[in-house]
Amino acid sequence: MRKHIFNAGPCKLPDETLENVSKAVLELGNTGQSILEVSHRSPDFQAVHDEAVNLFKEVLGIPGGYSVLFLGGGASLQFCMIPFNFLKTKAAYVNTGTWSTAAIKEAKMWGEVNVIASSEADGFTYYPEFTIPSDVDYAHVTSNNTIRGTEIFKDLASPVPLICDMSSDICSRPVDVSKYAMIYGGAQKNLGPAGVTFVIIKNDLLDRVVADRMIPTMLRYKTHVDKESMYNTPPCVNIFAVKETLRWIKSLGGLKEMERRAIERADMIYNELERSKLFRPVVKEGSRSRMNIPFLLREGHEALEKEFLDFAKARNIVGIKGHRSVGGFRASTYNACTIEDVKVLVTAMQEFAAKH
Repeated sequence: MRKHIFNAGPCKLPDETLENVSKAVLELGNTGQSILEVSHRSPDFQAVHDEAVNLFKEVLGIPGGYSVLFLGGGASLQFCMIPFNFLKTKAAYVNTGTWSTAAIKEAKMWGEVNVIASSEADGFTYYPEFTIPSDVDYAHVTSNNTIRGTEIFKDLASPVPLICDMSSDICSRPVDVSKYAMIYGGAQKNLGPAGVTFVIIKNDLLDRVVADRMIPTMLRYKTHVDKESMYNTPPCVNIFAVKETLRWIKSLGGLKEMERRAIERADMIYNELERSKLFRPVVKEGSRSRMNIPFLLREGHEALEKEFLDFAKARNIVGIKGHRSVGGFRASTYNACTIEDVKVLVTAMQEFAAKH
């Protein structure tokens, strides 16, 4: 029986993606080879890669002058690669939680980091306001914070190249890509299985690479742009899965439909948290993520945490245990999460509250 999956990553994937990947694992088209076996240099895989890139450009509305890369190493490797390539003297970062904190730590190895805004003092319970300075090499933001459950929904105008980690809200809403010099993220939050990282990079950003720095070949963005992600063997089956998910998004009406669904799912859970006498939301209104919804038991009921997890598990609900660093609960409602999944979760919350 298919579970009601609220994992924060690896994420729930569309049934169509799972079905078509499973077929390709046995045989890719009529090649007589599995997607796990086919050469990444072959015309058969090149067609898979090209379709994935073209669908990404179409679905996200990526303008000309940008390259789409599929790389290994996760978003965490990008925390290092970005400053290694582009931080010459000083960069601006917004600190909104665990992953932006990690990105800041890496950037400090290569130059001065100006943290222009942070909500750390308030437990990262809101997305802070900020102004991007003009005297930095680039500015870095994390649009959605998987662990803390905050999200920014506007595309910012920036006087310097703007780089955004969109790991967990990519393709959940329309984005003005032209406002960004680079967008990157791990695909396992909303697009595919763990093991492939997407990078959308404006080609003229490559002109800003620190010229006098010795950067290893594999850590240079130009290496991967020039070879169209094929400098070394890419994660082939993962790229195939991303392609299938992008096909699914397109077939349903694109990012406007994804956003409509995201709002419907999130509103249903937040409305229950607001009216519940047992559960409560964590994030302040105005900053609440549509993708990752952390929640807690109200004061005096904290001892019921394990009991509720067991209660949910008995109803085939998985993935709602909060991140180990913050505890509580978290429902990740990515694109493939259905309104039926959410209804089952909300009903479980209501029944558990009535029980207690």
